[in-house]
Amino acid sequence: MKKIALLFFLYFILQSSIAQTSAVKKAQVSFDKAQHYLRSNDYEQAIPLLQEALKADPNFQFAYIQLADVNRRLKLYEPAKINYAAAIALAGNPDPRIYYGFAEVQMYTGDYANALNNLSIFIRDYKGNDPDFLNRAKKYVKDCEFAIGALKKPVKYEPLNMGAEINSVHRDYFPSVTADGTRLIFSRNINGNEDFFVSEKKDKSWSLPLPLSEKINTQKYNEGAQSISPDGRYLFFTGCNRPDGLGRCDIYVSHKNGKDWSEPFNLGAPVNTPYWESQPAISPDGSTLYFVSNRPGGLGGYDIWRTTLKTDGYWSQPENLGPEINTPYDEHTPFMHPDGKTLYFSSDGWPGMGNKDIFMSRMNETGQWKIPENLGYPINTFNEETGLIVTPDGKYGLFSSMLKGGYGDMDIYQFNMPEPKKPLPITYVKGLVTDKETKAFLDAKVEVVNLKTKKIAYSDHTSAATGDFLAVMPIGGNYSFNVSADGYLFYSENYQLDSAYISNPFIVQVALEKLSTGKNMVLKNIFFNTNEYVLLPVSMTELYTLQQLLKNNASLCIEIQGHTDNVGNAQFNEKLSLLRAKAVYDYLIREKIDPGRLTFKGYGETKPITANDNDAQRRQNRRTSFIITKI
Repeated sequence: MKKIALLFFLYFILQSSIAQTSAVKKAQVSFDKAQHYLRSNDYEQAIPLLQEALKADPNFQFAYIQLADVNRRLKLYEPAKINYAAAIALAGNPDPRIYYGFAEVQMYTGDYANALNNLSIFIRDYKGNDPDFLNRAKKYVKDCEFAIGALKKPVKYEPLNMGAEINSVHRDYFPSVTADGTRLIFSRNINGNEDFFVSEKKDKSWSLPLPLSEKINTQKYNEGAQSISPDGRYLFFTGCNRPDGLGRCDIYVSHKNGKDWSEPFNLGAPVNTPYWESQPAISPDGSTLYFVSNRPGGLGGYDIWRTTLKTDGYWSQPENLGPEINTPYDEHTPFMHPDGKTLYFSSDGWPGMGNKDIFMSRMNETGQWKIPENLGYPINTFNEETGLIVTPDGKYGLFSSMLKGGYGDMDIYQFNMPEPKKPLPITYVKGLVTDKETKAFLDAKVEVVNLKTKKIAYSDHTSAATGDFLAVMPIGGNYSFNVSADGYLFYSENYQLDSAYISNPFIVQVALEKLSTGKNMVLKNIFFNTNEYVLLPVSMTELYTLQQLLKNNASLCIEIQGHTDNVGNAQFNEKLSLLRAKAVYDYLIREKIDPGRLTFKGYGETKPITANDNDAQRRQNRRTSFIITKI
């Protein structure tokens, strides 16, 4: 890990070059007393003594420098500026490092032009041998140049308090939202204890926030910096100083099963270490976890890392996101949007407004990150900006701050995202799984596969207590959707998503039918080229699901059926439908399904399920299906 020399106190390094004494005895006495407090890091006690020294001797240059440095350390930038200016105004040639300190407090108060001038003086005159010190000054130059340009091109930014429905007199912060935008989970600090609260949106209004769960919230420990999976079923969060922790702060997870949450458990090694792990961010498919750590092997103090979920259920050895995202400085608060491609995070390493700014980066098709983009001014300012999330629809950014007109301490706000900084569009499929006859909720497996990339976009089980699911699907993909449960026919659907679906999620009621003779099912993810009967590769997901149904129900016998529309020659259509049904039959035979359990038949255009009056109807009639012939 590269160590950055952050020289907060110039008084430690300037003692040999600038006079520390005053000819005024009273000033020297106060100054010497201040040194006692400074050696024990009691800065608040040192400040009035340094002020007394300066009152007694207004020409005591080193007292001005120390007072400026202490104020800078305490982030009291305005008085620090006054004292740096006073020190420089006195006679003599002050050490150039004073100009560094002066420039830093100017930058942190938005005085970029003067900061740039003082940085130039420091870089020109500094003769020291600390390259990290010089590199940071050069980094500040880039910040000032960026900020001066950003101020000339402000983005539209009108933060809106989310109101008394969400915010309270306490500190409310770190929001996270489910993919359907109906559930908000955030942290609330009451008398020093951090807990999670949840609010539900009903009829466009948020309900009164309630504690999330007694199994997660504790009185003894703090819970915070959380990430909710898009379907609202998995909560990853940071727990610090717990008895089962591997370091000071570790990452934990809890699973919602039915209406309550499970006891959280520590993710353990290799995700957690004796170092600091925090601020988790889960990808929409649940397979990649991003987080912040100061473990060895990084590029700076705090870096963003990622780990992937292996087939055995364990997390992989984390990898650093590398110089495309991380810098020799600090990166914090990653947020992966449900589009699975757009990462928002805070950093004081990339060119910005001087402190931590919020950036975004997009992953390309090969998995590489694009150069991070600053969200611009005034979303970013000379203050510290962290902890941004973006709503699933990409319209709003949510963050926490102490702005004028709030309800108490820190409140949660939202603002319209600038168009160029929005994530990629998504939609989702949401619904309930029930038994068709009894209407009872089912424990069923729901799986969504991107047929283009062959990657699983969502895979989880519904609860027999609630039967609900929610799966995110980025726009532009072709997705197979399957729901299966023991003893039932599976449910199949295909979603080919273009821009028309951005604001039109799929709300479905999946009523599964128990296996019985005569039940018929259309396989909606079996594909052939026009007038051909060779199975296309995108059919493999559905074929595998059918294969598993037959393997899990060894007494099940089916007839595979091919159908066409009424376009063309009827005899040709019958033959084509037969060969397509046989293609599915042959696949199952190759997968060791007993041929005695299978038959196939082509029906051509003789059994339409709708009229053949337009392309959409004809598309429905061109299908592969099967019927249960025997159990």
